This record gives sequence, structure tokens and C-alpha cells, in this order.
Amino acid sequence: MGCVFMNIFTKTDIGLVRTENQDNVWGEMLTENACAAVLCDGMGGESEGGLASKLAVDLISERIKQNFSEKMSRNSVRNLLITSVVAANSVVWDTAKMHAHEVMGTTCVACIVFGGTAYIVNVGDSRGYHLFADADNECIRQITKDHSHVRELVDRGEITEEQARNHPKRNKITRAIGAESDVTPDYFELPLGRDDMILLCSDGLSAYGDDMDLLDICFDSVSEECCDNLIRYANENGGHDNVSVALLIP
Repeated sequence: MGCVFMNIFTKTDIGLVRTENQDNVWGEMLTENACAAVLCDGMGGESEGGLASKLAVDLISERIKQNFSEKMSRNSVRNLLITSVVAANSVVWDTAKMHAHEVMGTTCVACIVFGGTAYIVNVGDSRGYHLFADADNECIRQITKDHSHVRELVDRGEITEEQARNHPKRNKITRAIGAESDVTPDYFELPLGRDDMILLCSDGLSAYGDDMDLLDICFDSVSEECCDNLIRYANENGGHDNVSVALLIP
């Protein structure tokens, strides 16, 4: 039997250092048996990052709401997510050119959960995690792969995962919506068990905390308080960035 997510929670917070929140997040039940979330972390001077992330979230969420159907095939869900991200890239790119903004872009991670499967796309370093129980152990696994300079260094064996956490260029991303005229999002698909969770987050959470702490918070919190607790955790670790989360829970 397919897994049905009955709850979806989202929250965004400016953090303790930044003067503007350039993150945007949306989450909604699409039908009784399906839900979706989109999370974007903008980049650019003044208000450009916030505008980029809002444009992307608004466009991707509207396309999902207008086009999703429970009769869709797996390939159709995949195409819906990918084409929505590509369309958002065109809008952000065109807006930047129209207003002569040199730097205007946003990361993106988006997910549709339907029929016991999570369909996920990402651009940049906003992440998607799979939280699940394996026998008696609670586990967390990063689904997405960061499009970042530091990730490339790790993949080439030039630095370790531990060194990457404190690397001075850890916030330098190599792919973003609106950064170039075309973008290719990564796509992931995974089956979900009955008690699994999907966590989407901006790097305001993942870059300043520990994955095992995120796991403990998600499994130990009351569902309605989980997003608040994750954001409180990020702020207790310095609140150096805007932080956004979306949690999909059965």
C-alpha cells in the first residue's frame, strides 16, 4: 500500500544576523493522497535575492498546483518538477536582465510526495533529507547533492567532509536558478516507508548544525512543533543566515 503524507509543515526565519529574509518556502496538500513543497534561498544584493526566491517559489508552486493529478505517471511527475524549475529559471533570468541586476538568483529544492514515492529536484545547496527507521535505529540520509565549490573539492578527494563544514568557501554555489540562461536541476526518486519523513531546508540550517541533531529533533518533536524546533536549533547555533524548513510527515 502506498504511503500517504497527512501533514506538511513549513517555516522561515530571518535568523539573528541578516537584515532581510531572502528565503521563501511553500507547502500544501495537493489531494488527500499527495502533497508538495518548494523551498528557495535567494542570492543577490539589496532585495534581489528575496525577489528571485519569491519568483521561483510562486511559479513552481503554481505550476504544481495547476498541473498535478493523481493519474500522472512517474515520468509525468518528474517532467512537471523539472519543467517548473526550468520555467522559473527563465523568469528570474529575464527579470534580472530587465532590471540590469548583475547578481540575482536562488537555490531551489522541491518535492512532490505521492503514491508512496518522493519525487525531488534541486539546484544549488538547499537540501532534501530522508529520515527513516531501520530496524531499531533512526537514520538520516541526504538525498540531494550540493551544487557547491566545496562539494566538488570533497568529490575530488582534496578535502574531507569534516573540513568542508568549516571551509571558507562553503557558501559558494556552482549552480542556481537565474544565474545563467539555462539550468539543469538534479532529480531524485525514492520509495517511502510508513513512518518516513522528508525534510527540505536551506543552508541556514544544514551549514550550521549536525545532521544527527536534525534527526533527533525531527523524531523527538511533536509534529506541529518540529519546524519551530529546527529553527530554534539554527538560531542557538548562531543564527548566521536565514533559515527555512519544510517537513512532510505521515
